Amino acid sequence: MRVTDTSDLWWKTAVVYCLDVETYMDWNGDGCGDLEGLAHRLDYLAELGVTCIWLMPFYPSPDRDDGYDITDYYGVDARLGHHGDLVEVIRTAKDRGMRVIADLVVNHTSDQHPWFVSARSSRESPFRDFYVWADEPPAKQPEPVFPDQEDSLWEYDKKTKQYYLHNFYKHQPDLNVANPRVREEIAKVIGFWMELGISGFRVDAVPFFIEQPGFEGPHDYLRSLRSYIGRRSGEGVLLGEVNLPYEDQLKYFGGLDADDELTMQFDFVGMQQIYLSLAREDATPLADTLAARPALPEVAQWANFLRNHDELTLDKLTEDERQEVFDAFAPEERMQVYGRGIVRRLPPMLHGDPRRIRMAYSLLFSLPGTPVLFYGEEIGMGENLDLPGRTSVRSPMQWTSGANGGFSKADPEDLVAPVTGDGFAPSHVNASQQRHDEGSLLNFIRLLIQCYRNSPEIGWGRFTVLEQPDRAVLAHQIENGQGRLVALHNFAPEPATVRLELEDVEPGTVVTSLLDADEYTWPEEGPFEQPLDGYGYRWLRVIRPGDQRLT
Repeated sequence: MRVTDTSDLWWKTAVVYCLDVETYMDWNGDGCGDLEGLAHRLDYLAELGVTCIWLMPFYPSPDRDDGYDITDYYGVDARLGHHGDLVEVIRTAKDRGMRVIADLVVNHTSDQHPWFVSARSSRESPFRDFYVWADEPPAKQPEPVFPDQEDSLWEYDKKTKQYYLHNFYKHQPDLNVANPRVREEIAKVIGFWMELGISGFRVDAVPFFIEQPGFEGPHDYLRSLRSYIGRRSGEGVLLGEVNLPYEDQLKYFGGLDADDELTMQFDFVGMQQIYLSLAREDATPLADTLAARPALPEVAQWANFLRNHDELTLDKLTEDERQEVFDAFAPEERMQVYGRGIVRRLPPMLHGDPRRIRMAYSLLFSLPGTPVLFYGEEIGMGENLDLPGRTSVRSPMQWTSGANGGFSKADPEDLVAPVTGDGFAPSHVNASQQRHDEGSLLNFIRLLIQCYRNSPEIGWGRFTVLEQPDRAVLAHQIENGQGRLVALHNFAPEPATVRLELEDVEPGTVVTSLLDADEYTWPEEGPFEQPLDGYGYRWLRVIRPGDQRLT
């Protein structure tokens, strides 16, 4: 898929913001966030610079897995509002220049979904083949995704005397995408939400979704979904959760030549190397990984993140590397989960050090690809370790220093989840105070977004790691026909001096620092030198002759 008109490839330079409606803003005072509350916070997101809102599941659900156990793909959970409220959110967001994407969770349903209720009622049920059944589980099977919760991928159903497949929890039976009727239903679900104005989907657990026993041509199916969305909307996007090595992720893009499957994929490999570099105060692991990251076709994109709504998985690190990160950022057992992940947010992991926190977010926005924020990151929210497992990072958004952090007027015991306490409580961390503080993290993130949006080469350009003798320093450049950005980040607490030698830059060339507007001139001889404070960072625009861009 080669394009000449790039006007519809909005995801190449987007700023994605993930939120859970139930923990974002409660407008009716019942203790649970709702769509009306979200609608009243869209101006805040537009002010921040968000261009795409990713809604975590808002569908009807028993809520045994935070909404990822769905009972009706066409509905809206009554606690959150109704279809009219959702359409108002979508319309208002578009009026503010923001698109809305939704979670597409079609690798499994809730065991309370009418399809499964029927399927387990009888082997002759018309919905029996909507799920995967076996007389006996395979002798060999992978380790469960949640090894502390499940000991098998198969669960015995007493009534019909067969086992059903569940790659996740036993209350989430896997859909059988080998069944054409299931694929037809998935297409109807996608079409329904796109008709209501949804601009695409974050596709949950893609390998588990398409790589099923007996299903031939899984990537053909993924291509058909991409084609279907393209027919429905020229700007539709599929953002895939594919936690695999880079060479395997390429297959889910469709390869370097076809590029007709997923539009975007999260860079789990790069994210894990960021944390290894932070733990070691050594940029080398990340620099080596970025240098090896495959270049993508024009229409595809990497999605970069520091935090998401799940555990911070470290499964692509070696056992020794993972232990290094645990020792640095999750030394207590309650901070770890599944033997592979961390259930903390970034600021507490970095001990609230504003230098390291800002360096990490500067890095995020300067990496080639599209940045993704999880709600509350922009103000430096912490986790609540009193909440179980990975839900510890899903506490209510902190809007003010008042009761319940301004999230709800309900009694604290009626909240859908308790607010964070200790040093990251709303009295210390909230959006209202930071909006009026020029030196706040919120305003720093807003500046980063502004500079990112003014630097289209980050989304479109050619990426190069620039060698540095200091292992603590990551220097990289991204360039295309519109400009060149050089980003510098110091992972260590000691100051460093960066030396840049770029053969194609003429002496006298102007270099502007985008984050503080300082200006320099490329020297007549020798390298261009730039000092960095401990945990320092710089974004440098190399101004080409005749360049009239605003810096």
